[in-house]
Amino acid sequence: MSKVAILTDSNSGITQEESKKLGIFVEPMPFYIDGQLYYEDIDLTQDEFYEKLTQGGEITTSMPITGNLMDDWDKILEEYDELVYIPMSSGLSSSCATAKMLADDYDGRVVVVDNQRISVTQKLSALEAKKLADMGKSAQEICDALMEIKSASTIYITVDTLEYLKKGGRLTPAVAAIGSLLKIKPVLSIYGEKLDKYSMARTMKAAKQTMIEALKKDMKNVLHTDNFDDVVISVAHTQNQAAAEKFAEELLQEFPVKNIWIDPLSLSVSCHIGPGALACTVTKKLIDIE
Repeated sequence: MSKVAILTDSNSGITQEESKKLGIFVEPMPFYIDGQLYYEDIDLTQDEFYEKLTQGGEITTSMPITGNLMDDWDKILEEYDELVYIPMSSGLSSSCATAKMLADDYDGRVVVVDNQRISVTQKLSALEAKKLADMGKSAQEICDALMEIKSASTIYITVDTLEYLKKGGRLTPAVAAIGSLLKIKPVLSIYGEKLDKYSMARTMKAAKQTMIEALKKDMKNVLHTDNFDDVVISVAHTQNQAAAEKFAEELLQEFPVKNIWIDPLSLSVSCHIGPGALACTVTKKLIDIE
């Protein structure tokens, strides 16, 4: 039986400290801030990131540096027979495509999973992959299982400010100015490989209700289940813990699941939407990890 390692990246929200407890390796994502290179959770904390973001720092995301990634693979494969790598969605970054190309040189020992997940949904995939590895599944079997349900997950995000969507070119300055004046809260969706506009709301309360109704529809039309034991409901946020906890309580009134995960949104997403954002997700379970 092969010994299989699970590696994801820090977009999953799994910290370096948590990774040791979970037995899951985490590749830190690089960021350039005012031209200087930082690595998430290595020499850049969440608080430091938001401080630089709100002070107007020029932040650009980057995929893992090829040499670093291969060095990490090589080190892991000294101890393990196979490696399952679960990077952020290929629709949001080219890092997945690059990793697949690099994996060709590893004679099948490295399997890259392109199940188009990010943040709490990516974390769930990593946890499920670890459980399958502990059950003795091969790297390819784990990949196949994750890919089989890759479409059974949706994410909705509402932002507190339109400034960062405008800065990233997702809103024109005129639309952003009108939206800010009217205090409009856009609701964005991530389904599969795309980040798209889903709806508009006039208040945060209305935006949250829009997202709740969207999750209900997705359980029926995307996940094809009405069984709450089949799904994981999660909340993610950008520097907005108290509001996230309140939103989780509201979701529990609508979705009687055992518990609701609350995690910070990945910094790769956060730099495009700014602080104060709230997100919710519904994802079909592959396997019970609790």
